[in-house]
Amino acid sequence: MKGKVIGILLLVLLILAGGAGGYVWNMMRPVEASSEPVVFEIKSGSGISAIADQLQQEGLIRNSLVFKGYLKWKKLGSNFMAGKYAMNPGVTYDEIIHKLSSGEVVPEEMVKFTIPEGYTVLQMADKLSAEDIVDKKEFLKLANDPSAFNVDIIKSIPVDEELRYVLEGYLFPETYEMKKGSSTHDVMQRMLEEFQTKVNSIPDLQAKLDEKKLSLHELLTIASLVEREVVVDQERALVAGVIYNRIKDDMKLEIDATVQYLLDKPKARLLFKDLKVQSPYNTYLNKGLPPGPIASPSLSSIKAALNPEASEYLFYVTKKDGTSGHLFAKTYKEHQRNIAKSKAAQ
Repeated sequence: MKGKVIGILLLVLLILAGGAGGYVWNMMRPVEASSEPVVFEIKSGSGISAIADQLQQEGLIRNSLVFKGYLKWKKLGSNFMAGKYAMNPGVTYDEIIHKLSSGEVVPEEMVKFTIPEGYTVLQMADKLSAEDIVDKKEFLKLANDPSAFNVDIIKSIPVDEELRYVLEGYLFPETYEMKKGSSTHDVMQRMLEEFQTKVNSIPDLQAKLDEKKLSLHELLTIASLVEREVVVDQERALVAGVIYNRIKDDMKLEIDATVQYLLDKPKARLLFKDLKVQSPYNTYLNKGLPPGPIASPSLSSIKAALNPEASEYLFYVTKKDGTSGHLFAKTYKEHQRNIAKSKAAQ
């Protein structure tokens, strides 16, 4: 009788074990397959238990408890990586574990934009807002708030109420690629960091600034004038030299680009009345450099301003022959002849 009872108990245990095994096997089966991926994010610091529960909630596994047991049995799950994932329902435990362990996250959606050389803060704001990259109002506001950014090189910008935009000239012209949805602040921070990287790559920068008794801000101002005045690369250093010569001779720079900077929309041709616009940026009325840059100069223009070509030239006029080059002169009389020659080539 005793042996019969033991036999019955063993049979019951086998049935229960078989039932439990069948249940576990059933819970381990992939869920119904679908071609529509489930996108979800594993937060940084999430433990195995939380991840298993999340997978069940997302409909990727049938039972989180069974999944946890499987991980424990296989000694897996300790290296699951945070990030955004996309998985199709119907994947196996092993496929899920492989993806989470190898960090096969969904690639970040990126956006690319270009800031042309010589663009002003206002032009950047217009272009980037039209491309839905930034909020124009916020961009212009932040352009006057350098304290909002963690970039060492802009800490040397002088405090000057006459600056139209404090960060004018410091937002480097370049092609950028950033995460889609980046904030206006993030975009500008990236541009300022690029500026810092590019400027710091110039050999002996500080020594050359000290030699010329210039601040970085003044150098950028000269570079921005060169950028807006010059089209032909070979003339950058020569035009920079003319600017230095005129300052040395206590002459007004009389650069059209400084007047254009004051206009809401640049004109193809300035009128005499435009040259009388009252502003510290107007180099037809004021001697010396304007309060700050009038655009974002290229690295080539910055280097030209740092290494001007020596000459006795004090004047230049744009050729009207379609080459975009300039005619240079040492005297005003010679300059007048160049103007006449330029007009005759139209």
